[in-house]
Amino acid sequence: MTESVVGTDWQAWQDSWDRQQEWYLPDREERFRVMLDMVEATVGTAPRVLDLACGTGSITDRLFKRFPGARSVGVDLDPALLAIAQGYFADDDRVTFVRADLKDPEWTKALPHTSYDAVLTATALHWLHTDDLRTLYGQVADLVRDGGVFMNADHMPDETTPRINAADRAHRHARMDRAKEAGALDWAAWWDLAAADPVLAAPTAERFAIYGEHADGDTPSAAWHAEALRTAGFGEARSVWRSPSDALVLGLK
Repeated sequence: MTESVVGTDWQAWQDSWDRQQEWYLPDREERFRVMLDMVEATVGTAPRVLDLACGTGSITDRLFKRFPGARSVGVDLDPALLAIAQGYFADDDRVTFVRADLKDPEWTKALPHTSYDAVLTATALHWLHTDDLRTLYGQVADLVRDGGVFMNADHMPDETTPRINAADRAHRHARMDRAKEAGALDWAAWWDLAAADPVLAAPTAERFAIYGEHADGDTPSAAWHAEALRTAGFGEARSVWRSPSDALVLGLK
């Protein structure tokens, strides 16, 4: 990485973020594929999308590669991940990035549109507690047009199956240990690299001032998410994909 914003290799930062996330989520691309399958099935191939808690723009990146006619608004509070997203998409006028705090009751006023075909998010909302998440789902329901969709792919364990959960966790962590021994970066190591980069050092410091090491939210079940979405105003809601520990829940307005 170089010291100038112009010379910074944003593709390398985007790739390194993907690899770090895949260390935790080996089925990450599969959930993105199913998410975009359901976008196409419900709202077509040229949607206006809100990439919620967008991070580096991972969803938007895959959205554009599959649906070149799509448009996206990415919203996040993290200044470091937004810096990577803005650098990576600097020449793409199909996307706009907005910095906003999803816990702020007025966050939707920062958005450029009041209606979206799809609101998509992945591995982000687990930093919210359930009361905040219910509030957010109500706000999202107001943003999704009639016939539009919301999808959330995240940690949604089923606490009624503790032995299955324990077996999955042990197997998953053994794989992660092997990958780390082979050189994979975990969350802390990736952020150490960002903090040492001349361009990302300041936004990374700001990011840790906001969040600390990692936000401490809740991970309710997929059934809880589906019920919360129906209560928020979605006509139908259920899981459309799951792994042993995660799920993708879709709400249809």
